[in-house]
Amino acid sequence: MQAAPDQLDNPKQEVFTGVVERLTYHSSESGYTVARFKCTGAKPITIVGNFVNIQPGQTLEVKGIWKEHPKYGAQFEITFYEETKPATLTGIEKYLGSGLIKGVDPATAKRIVAHFGLDTLDVLDNDIGRLSEIPGIPKKRIEMIKEIWASQKIIKEVMIFLQSHNVSTTYCVKFIKNTAPLLLV
Repeated sequence: MQAAPDQLDNPKQEVFTGVVERLTYHSSESGYTVARFKCTGAKPITIVGNFVNIQPGQTLEVKGIWKEHPKYGAQFEITFYEETKPATLTGIEKYLGSGLIKGVDPATAKRIVAHFGLDTLDVLDNDIGRLSEIPGIPKKRIEMIKEIWASQKIIKEVMIFLQSHNVSTTYCVKFIKNTAPLLLV
């Protein structure tokens, strides 16, 4: 969905759900990101804003307003976002293989999703030890995946908590970047 001219002159909050297709720019220090975002049932849009940890393949619900960049045109400026679970096997596979979880490359993601199907994310959330059912994933790697999965979950929960108390996305990112080592102890 592209912004209509009247949306740019009189911005109102809108909400979209979709998948991050690619990162055009990302600052690891500030979290500021420019990305292509494929909205459900619509053409990709450009989203901009601060994100704690964003990767292609992530499914997000984003809230924000349309802005007109003098050089790059219409962009959807994020004021709030929440990661949601991918709903398709391809989405789950892209999400796991995106680099977000160290130890899970695209080939490993494909094997995990082939084994667990649509239950993959539930298995990772509730019984990650079942990864041992998949041949070729050593116990050491399963432990690493388990730790990283748990830390991502904590960061997501903190982000949701802060945003539910009207803390802006920018400050949420700064807080998490500065306290992540403390949160994950």
